[in-house]
Amino acid sequence: MTPQTALQLCITIAIIAFATILTRALPFLLFPVGKETPAVVRYLGAVLPFAVIAMLVVYCFKNVSLFSGSHGLPELIASVFVIAVHKWRHNLLLSIAGGTVLYMILVQIIF
Repeated sequence: MTPQTALQLCITIAIIAFATILTRALPFLLFPVGKETPAVVRYLGAVLPFAVIAMLVVYCFKNVSLFSGSHGLPELIASVFVIAVHKWRHNLLLSIAGGTVLYMILVQIIF
């Protein structure tokens, strides 16, 4: 494999910069201020956050084994903690960070 030249690096950075600017500007170009947002976009805006969270939950629990090791107890305890803290404080960052810290303590020290 040959090392990358300075020209290849500049081209790569330019493409990344263009793609970033395009993704930032495209919504403003497609949906101007005075024009009504299409119904399908409003629907997706209402439904997709819940779908993304559901996929993240499934992804987090996909490798949990109930029949070996800690039997999924650290995951269950941390999940209940996240739900409880979120219901109590309504602070997403606090609940996720607290759940992550609790999970790491459970996995590294207790289980």
